Amino acid sequence: MSDALSYEEVIDLLALEPNATCGFVRVSNTSKTSFGADALPAPFARSGPVGSALYFLVTPHAPVRLHRIRNDQLYHYYLGDPLELFLLHGDGSTERVVVGPDLRAGQRVQLLIPGDAFHTARLLGSGRWFLGASTEWPGVTPQDVEIGDVAKLAKKYPDVAPEIRAIAASVRDVPNARGPR
Repeated sequence: MSDALSYEEVIDLLALEPNATCGFVRVSNTSKTSFGADALPAPFARSGPVGSALYFLVTPHAPVRLHRIRNDQLYHYYLGDPLELFLLHGDGSTERVVVGPDLRAGQRVQLLIPGDAFHTARLLGSGRWFLGASTEWPGVTPQDVEIGDVAKLAKKYPDVAPEIRAIAASVRDVPNARGPR
C-alpha cells in the first residue's frame, strides 16, 4: 500500500510540517496529564506533559538531523523505506540500527533511543521516504532538544564519522522549517 503513496501525499494527508530535526512532523498527541517543576529530577526540573507523540516523515533531503533529546523516545515504523539510525551514546559507544518492516533481516519496527543519545539517520532501500512516529516520556518541550555539532561529534565518534558527515551534507534547507520541536 505504501508504494502507491508519494511522500507529498503523506505530508498532505497527515498535515505534516517541515521540522529542523526530523524532516516533516506533526505532534499527534500530548498528554493532558502534566507534572510540576519539582516532580522529576534534573534535567527535567520543569513542568510539562507526562508524554508526547508525533508523526515524522524522512526524505533524502529532509533526514533526521544530528540531535539529541533529553527524554527517552521510542521510534515506530509505519510506512515506506527502512531507516538506518546511528546512535552516539554518552559513554563513547555507537550503535547502528535499522528501523523498518523486514523483521527477517533484523530490522525493528520499534527502537528505544535513550535520553541524551545523539542520533541521526538515513534512508535505505529505494530511499524514497520513511514514515514513523516517536513517543517520548516525559513529553518533549523545546528546551529538551539540542542540535549536534557535526564536526565535534565526528571527532568524538570516528567509527561513524563518515556517515554523520554524509547525512549532514545531504540536508537541504526545508522551506518553513521550524526550530527544534
